[in-house]
Amino acid sequence: MNKVKKNPHYVNNKDFHDALVAYNMRIDASRDIYFEKYDVYPPENGFWEGKPKIPNYLGECFLKIATHLSYRPNFVNYMFREDMISDGIENCVQYIHRFDIERTNPFAYFTQIVYYAFLRRIQKEKRQMEIKEKIIERSGFEEVFTSDEGGINSDYNTIKDNVQIKLHQ
Repeated sequence: MNKVKKNPHYVNNKDFHDALVAYNMRIDASRDIYFEKYDVYPPENGFWEGKPKIPNYLGECFLKIATHLSYRPNFVNYMFREDMISDGIENCVQYIHRFDIERTNPFAYFTQIVYYAFLRRIQKEKRQMEIKEKIIERSGFEEVFTSDEGGINSDYNTIKDNVQIKLHQ
């Protein structure tokens, strides 16, 4: 028999769903124990301080989804890819309790979460670049592009010229 070797980025949707169902059961059990112990009624939003730790398998799945998605052509050339991946994982952890276990495709749900986290990170970085460009423009290029010797270095002059050309187009 030939066994197919799985890609290390592969996330088995059935195993992923089963792990999410098991985690959801642990959340429900933890919630019941918390409310019995402190004799309080659940708040309307359903949040409490006793949520169980997310299993390593789910964390690995989030990491695989985010990492593999970052290799798509529309995300691969950004220099802040690691930040995008971190944001995607953070959002998956943040919204794990909102996954409806009646759905059969958790991979699609969390891929969309990661995708939109990537888009938000790109927008944040673009805003930061615009702010940096405005600061450079307002403060004057000579302050930003001077070398330690007091003179202006030729490498800095080419950068300065490129920035001026870009800003005045």
